[in-house]
Amino acid sequence: MSTRQKDAVSVHTAVPGTSVHASPLARTLRALACDRLALTGIIIVGVLLFAALLAPLIAPQNPYDLAQLDIMDGRLAPGSESMTGTVYLLGTDDQGRDLFSAILYGLRTSIFVGIISAAIALVIGASIGLVSAYAGGRTDAVLMRIVDIQLSFPAILIALIFLAVLGQGVDKIIIALVVTQWAYYARTVRGSALVESKRAYIDAARSMALPDRRIIFRHILPNCLPPLIVVATMRVAYAIMLEATLSFLGIGLPVTEPSLGLLISNGFEYMLSGDYWISVFPGITLLLLIVGINLIGDSLRDILNPRREG
Repeated sequence: MSTRQKDAVSVHTAVPGTSVHASPLARTLRALACDRLALTGIIIVGVLLFAALLAPLIAPQNPYDLAQLDIMDGRLAPGSESMTGTVYLLGTDDQGRDLFSAILYGLRTSIFVGIISAAIALVIGASIGLVSAYAGGRTDAVLMRIVDIQLSFPAILIALIFLAVLGQGVDKIIIALVVTQWAYYARTVRGSALVESKRAYIDAARSMALPDRRIIFRHILPNCLPPLIVVATMRVAYAIMLEATLSFLGIGLPVTEPSLGLLISNGFEYMLSGDYWISVFPGITLLLLIVGINLIGDSLRDILNPRREG
């Protein structure tokens, strides 16, 4: 067992004020507060989320309002001042769009798409996994074969096919991301639910003739939450990265929608000419967001699975 995992095991007794009678949520939050990497991730994600939510108030301009754009200000270096006296902190892109404002608006889209697609996929996948584990037999075999088929294809290939059929748009890419992710949740929940369904308290619930729905969602599901939370955290980061990749390729979000992937794509052709900032700054923002989420997910994995061998 690694030093970090040992710290996760002992964190409940190491943190002042932690009681064995505290709720699992309270113990998890205290454990996160004692983990430096988790705190780093929380700070990074918190700052970016705060900036994204307040983008209309923080951004100097609406980068997608054509009336506010001036093509004469295109590709200005960071810190440059336009002829009208406007100072561009991170410079501008090829269309004269303030890059700082564009990043804030693109960040909103990335976070929204990542969270919503992961949440919908979680609900669908967890429900399928629970039903599969509880029903067993032929139902389990059929559902898991569908999951196996889904997982056998690269996620980006599935997303490409769906976007080719559905077209571009925020709602379309959310649907594509849900289709690529639900199987991961189904597989994770099924594994945990199979263990829980064989425990004595489930046999007792069945002997009391409790409805299957109540047994599944009131008794089995709560005990499957720890691995589900970890997977959900990681899948949010993956969804954000996949959306940026698809937008970079020009098949994700349309050019009229803010997107970090589109911003990176717009500046890619100018990298060799020295106008690096058009791609680099959105790329750094995307990297920080994904790293921050993964740091939180990695810490949750150790905290919620303290006996996991490293």
